[in-house]
Amino acid sequence: MRWIKLNKYQREIKFLKKRDLTFLIILIILVVGFSIYQFSNTLYGNDKESIVKVIKSIKGYEDKSIEILEIKDFDDVRIVGFLYNDRPAYIEFHKNNRGNYKWRSIEDRQDETLSSFLPLLPNTIRPKLMYVSNHENKITEIQVNIDGHLVEQEILPKKAMITWIDFPKKDKKD
Repeated sequence: MRWIKLNKYQREIKFLKKRDLTFLIILIILVVGFSIYQFSNTLYGNDKESIVKVIKSIKGYEDKSIEILEIKDFDDVRIVGFLYNDRPAYIEFHKNNRGNYKWRSIEDRQDETLSSFLPLLPNTIRPKLMYVSNHENKITEIQVNIDGHLVEQEILPKKAMITWIDFPKKDKKD
């Protein structure tokens, strides 16, 4: 057996390597722990119950009633019409690469019984106007001019519901 005597500088280098290794291990544990925490605490709009949780987790929407009226999927985009404290509203979700719907935008309207929204849909889907009405709505017909075309749609009064209006097809000359 041969004993090697380490000088002062060699002992310091050995100590630094151990300290760096310890620091690296702690850093890896923290990053993995944070990632697991984030993944497990991320809310997705995969079903009606989780959509309500997502809405209530958004600042300003925490403490009022939520009534989901319709969930509609357009390719990887999910549009949900709902009443927030009996006010018309909608939230938009986009499907991530793991198949979960992550919220992207949310809107609500105050002091309206019938509100129109223009959700951002995939290019493969013709643009649509979404109307959300609450139980106090008295309007029975919608008329809207889209690109010079008058579009009319009847709706049921005093009923919370979603009504979709497709944009007219563009003329070939456009």
